[in-house]
Formats: sequence, C-alpha cells, structure tokens
Amino acid sequence: MKILGVMGSPRKKGNTDILVDSVLNGAKVLEAEIEKIYLSDLNFKGCIGCEGCSKTCKCVLKDDMQSVYQKLEEADGIVLGSPTYFYNVSGLTKMFIDRLYAYEVFNDNDRSVWLSRNEVLGTKYAVTIAVCEQETEDNIGFASDAMSIALKAVGWRTVDNIKALHLFKRGEAITHQMLIETAEKAGEKLAKTILLADNLKVKENLFSPVQTIL
Repeated sequence: MKILGVMGSPRKKGNTDILVDSVLNGAKVLEAEIEKIYLSDLNFKGCIGCEGCSKTCKCVLKDDMQSVYQKLEEADGIVLGSPTYFYNVSGLTKMFIDRLYAYEVFNDNDRSVWLSRNEVLGTKYAVTIAVCEQETEDNIGFASDAMSIALKAVGWRTVDNIKALHLFKRGEAITHQMLIETAEKAGEKLAKTILLADNLKVKENLFSPVQTIL
C-alpha cells in the first residue's frame, strides 16, 4: 500500500505541510508506505491545452511532472494539501490539478462522453486538506471542492476533506491537537479504505465463477 503526499503550499514546515504529514502519519499506523513531494521543488508548468495526451493518456510536456505521474500511478492513495489563496487553491496546486487532465479520455466524436484512465484500471483514493486563515468555512471558497471534484474526475475518490480554519502563523497547526488528531484519523481512514478494496479484490477472485471449457 503506497500513499503519496502532495504539498501545494510554497511554505515548507507551515500549516499545510504539518497537516499533510499528520495524514501520512495516520496511514503509517496501518503500515502504509508513504512519500511526500513538494510542488514548489519541481520545475513544471500548467496544462497548455495541446491535446497531445488525447490518444495515449500521457502528457507530452517534458518537465518534472513526468516523475510525478509515475509516483501517482504507483500510489494507491494520495494526500493533496493546499492553502487557501483568494478563495481557491494555490497556483502550484492548480497547475498540478490541471496537469491531471492527461488522465482523461474523450469520445472522438462527442466530447460529452468521457471517462478517466483510473476508472478503467481501478479507482484510487484520496484525502484533501484546505487551510484557511479565517474562522468560517465560507472563506475557504472553492479550495476544498477544487481538489476533491477534480480528483474524482480522474478516478480518485476522496474519503475525507479536511477544512482547517483560523491558521496563519507558520507552524501553528501543531498546537491544535484536535486538528492533528482529525488529520491522523483521515490518514487511517484512507489506509483502511485501500485495504478494504484490496480485500474485496481477493474475495472476488476467490469466488468468481469458474469457466468450464466444453
């Protein structure tokens, strides 16, 4: 079981970073293999709408996202975290999300007919984290939905959306014990969901009808 943390804040060791770590730590309790990447460390840009991915589900832009695609394809779960910037995700997070477009496939003659690569190969699972300075959820705006709806479109079912409020000073999330526990529980839930899916696949294989060759 592999879970990838994706940090969409440019501020390392800040509140988003702490909460991504907390979710990953929760998953580690169930022996998940975890890894975290910082989008701010990568040299990449947003989708340019070239449609080069339309036939192969592979992005043709040769930058650091190519290594991220490999990690995403190997992962069973993803933890995506972003601060709230003007009622939406950070620019780094938005560029990452836009590059996931490569995983979508459209009917050649009717673009209202589409599906994701992961829908065919098997659903994956996610936790999202939106961090906001203000005290009410309406100030998160579209940030949480921008992550979870986009991930759903490319075949990642979000099992938990964490909305962390009233956090501004760097690293102050560590003092919010209930929030840390909530994040850790989300990580456990993510890992349990992946294990449940794996167990169901085993059962399906064990009890699938045997084809008799006559």
